Amino acid sequence: MSKNIFMAIAAVAGLASCAGQVSFDPSSVADADGQVSRVEPLSWWTGMKTPLQLLVRGEGISSFDVEIAGGAGVEVKSVHEADSPNYLFLDVEVAADAAPGTYWIVFSRDGESFKYPYEIAARAEGSASRKSFTTADMIYLIMPDRFANGDPSNDSTPDTAEKADREEFFGRHGGDLQGIINHLDYIADLGATAIWNTPLLLDDEPEGSYHGYACADYYHIDPRFGTNDLYREFVQKAHDKGLKVIMDIVTNHCGTAHWWMKDLPFKDWIHVFPEYTGTNVCFSTNMDPNASKYDLNLQESGWFVPSMPDMNLDNPYVLNYFRQWAIWWIEYSGLDGFRVDTYPYNEKGPMSEWCEAILAEYPDFNIVGECWTSSIPQLAYWQGGNANRDGFDSHLPSIMDFPLQEAIWKGVPTDSQAWGEGMTRVYDCLSHDFVYHDLSKMMIFPGNHDTDRIGDVLRHNADRHRIVMAMMATMRGIPQIFYGDEMMFVSRDRSQGHGGLRVDFPGGWPGDRLDFFSEAGRASAKVSTDGKPVPEGQIASLHDYTRRLFQWRKDKPVIHNGKTMHFLTRDNTYAYFRYDDTDAVFVYINNSRGKKHVPWSHYAEIAEGLHDGRNVITGEPAEVSDSTVVGPRQVLVVEYRR
Repeated sequence: MSKNIFMAIAAVAGLASCAGQVSFDPSSVADADGQVSRVEPLSWWTGMKTPLQLLVRGEGISSFDVEIAGGAGVEVKSVHEADSPNYLFLDVEVAADAAPGTYWIVFSRDGESFKYPYEIAARAEGSASRKSFTTADMIYLIMPDRFANGDPSNDSTPDTAEKADREEFFGRHGGDLQGIINHLDYIADLGATAIWNTPLLLDDEPEGSYHGYACADYYHIDPRFGTNDLYREFVQKAHDKGLKVIMDIVTNHCGTAHWWMKDLPFKDWIHVFPEYTGTNVCFSTNMDPNASKYDLNLQESGWFVPSMPDMNLDNPYVLNYFRQWAIWWIEYSGLDGFRVDTYPYNEKGPMSEWCEAILAEYPDFNIVGECWTSSIPQLAYWQGGNANRDGFDSHLPSIMDFPLQEAIWKGVPTDSQAWGEGMTRVYDCLSHDFVYHDLSKMMIFPGNHDTDRIGDVLRHNADRHRIVMAMMATMRGIPQIFYGDEMMFVSRDRSQGHGGLRVDFPGGWPGDRLDFFSEAGRASAKVSTDGKPVPEGQIASLHDYTRRLFQWRKDKPVIHNGKTMHFLTRDNTYAYFRYDDTDAVFVYINNSRGKKHVPWSHYAEIAEGLHDGRNVITGEPAEVSDSTVVGPRQVLVVEYRR
């Protein structure tokens, strides 16, 4: 801003310059009073590495001159106009010695001026060095609308379109943040050490908004879930229980109800086609040397679905917006990690920069990307540090192991002993581990909110469900289970797709007849989540089995960081060891119909010298030999000293 313009503002606003500092009497300038409708990020902090660029929205705001006053060390360095006259982008410098407090953005034009408050807070001590989720964690995935309703008063709100109706498969059921807070003890007792919630930000689509993936406001929690303050309280209370919090975020698309869709800052803020054009979902175009630019453009720029406009991260203002937004939520609420939805749908170059920016601010922060592909080489391509032939580095620390999930789905539910069938599928999948850059940065899971429930896949077979839980607790990587998987929840109606599998957690709503949160409720339960009968005590038994495994896993470095050695069979069994210099854990899975003798002598190269064996499930001493028998569809887990 020129000196003449600034002096004109000073005359109107009551500003005076003294030794390079700006003194300001807030009472001398009128408040914005609706003339500014948005300033994002909502606030900022001292001591940040990330440059601050404010998005300002207001009717005709681009015709105003802008200055920041209220103290030294915070100033507007440059002003950028957008295609719409209702936006300005302000590059703001926050000096290292800037004092925390309320500053004032002053807008001036033709003798009029008004001010807007902006908070610069002191950064929390140690914020930059925060730790994140690792292989030592078990992640519990929650769909908040379907988990627990702790505050029925916010089930429907006047300022949101969709109202609650618990009978609607694709409607709002009323679960919320308070419901999760009320059950943190249950989650921690299960052995989980981290919570991943599907998105909690405002999704104001007229229907199907419960899942949260069509964001309408990136800086505010959906009021049907709670408030920003309550989210921050949730994070703190989770931390008090030893639980980390992972935020599910979406950079690829917003929702058609997002406030900016009525007035885009730039014409290319989102990808626009002459008519609706969906993505071709062809992830291979990102690494295929033979791919056409036409196909790549459709993959990156096509819309996910008609209600989810595709963001244009090649626009530097869009990229900067999402970079700051992510960092703001980490700093504001004290987050421990991100899960990024539909990661390969984004433009890969800008997203690589996005990851770099997060890690520059928080070097130990973990980000896991949803890269949904069955191709192991294509999945490995997305993990940061991978030696890709095209030289691309995503800087994305972690990836979701969809190939392993698929192998479990195809291998565990079958009795087949045909070549390449049964548990051989799992062996074959892990035999490709040489492709991955970092096995410790892979999320493993039997299913999630976008897949069939593992209970459905296993056709309600409790024995095979225990096999899957044992694998989740002992395999390499970071385990994640979907809420209710610990009790083999099944879909209410599989024909309803996602709406049917995202069942309400029994006991999470006032007046529920069943209560699976309580020990007594689990013990007496005689029906599952689909209303069909189950043997009395089965719900409790499955819960306790899962709990024992994951509570045991918490303090087992051999599981967190150990190597894997596995052994091939063709009889629908699978054996593997997790081991380090001092400890070993032996897992034997008999997924067949008959009893099996453990071929212990086949494992001599690692089994020799193991001692002080203990059965992890029973807690009793155990020494495995060739005479050890494992029953049909049973799993044996034994820990040893080396």
